[in-house]
Amino acid sequence: MKKNILIFAGTTEGRQLAEYAVKEGIPCIVSAATEYGEELLENDLQLRKEKHKKSELRVIHGRMDQQEMEAFFEKEQVGLVIDATHPFAVIVTENIQRACKNSGIEYLRCLRDFLTEAKAVRSEKFAYERTNAITKSDSSVVCVNSVEEAVDYLEQTQGNILITTGSKELDKYTRLTNYKERCYARVLSVLPSVMQSIDLGFSGKHLIAMQGPFSREMNLALLHQTEAKYFVTKESGKNGGFAEKLEAAEQAGAVLLVIGRPIEEGLSVEEAEQEMRKWNRD
Repeated sequence: MKKNILIFAGTTEGRQLAEYAVKEGIPCIVSAATEYGEELLENDLQLRKEKHKKSELRVIHGRMDQQEMEAFFEKEQVGLVIDATHPFAVIVTENIQRACKNSGIEYLRCLRDFLTEAKAVRSEKFAYERTNAITKSDSSVVCVNSVEEAVDYLEQTQGNILITTGSKELDKYTRLTNYKERCYARVLSVLPSVMQSIDLGFSGKHLIAMQGPFSREMNLALLHQTEAKYFVTKESGKNGGFAEKLEAAEQAGAVLLVIGRPIEEGLSVEEAEQEMRKWNRD
C-alpha cells in the first residue's frame, strides 16, 4: 500500500506545498501546530478543493513531541515527511528529524528561498554586518545571533523598542531596564499569545495584537505610533516580510535589530514539489 506524505506546515511555504497537493491531487496530511493554524490552512484550501475534486488532503493540528510523531507516523502509514516549519522553530525541526530517523522515514527540509542560497539576498550593509557580527551604535541595521544578544545590545541604548519576534521568547526582554516603559510588543491576535504577554507585563498601548502579513506602511505607522528608535525582528526573508520591515525602519530613522540564524541545508518550494510529484508517481 502506498504510504502517505506528511507536511509539517506553519509557514507560507507549507501552505504553498498544501496548495500544490490539492492542485495535483496528491494525497497527503498537513499538520499545523495550533487550531488557529489549521483554520487558516482550511480556509485557504477550501476553494481550491472545490475546484479540484480529486484532492485527498487532510489538515490536522496539535503540537507533537518526538515520541508522539513516531506513533503518528506508524498509525497514519507515513512514508515521506516534508518539514516546512518556521526557520526559527529549531527544536521542532530537530524532533522531526530524530523521529524520521528512528522510524526509517524519508525526511525533506523545505526552506524559504533566502535560506536555500549560500549567499542570502540582503542589502550590502546587512550582509556585511551579518558576516562580521558588527553592532555599531550608529548603524541603521544591527545583526545579532539570538534574542539574548539583542537584549544585551538594547540594554546599552536609550529609546523605545518595537518587538516583533513573537510571544515565545518575550520573557527575555523583561531583563531590560524599564522594559515596561520602553518596549512595545507585537504578537499574534490569539488568546494564548495575548495572555502570555500580559502576564509578562506587556499591556495597554504596549501590547499590539495583530495578524500579518504587514506592509511597509503598517510597520511605519507602528514605528511612528510607538516612537520606536529600535525595531526588533527575526531574519525572516521575503515571505516573513523582512523587506517591508527594512524599508519602514529606514524611512522612520529607526535601527533595525535583526536576529539571524545559520543557513540550513534543504530544498526550495519548487524542489519539494518535484519530490512530492515523484513520490506520488512511483
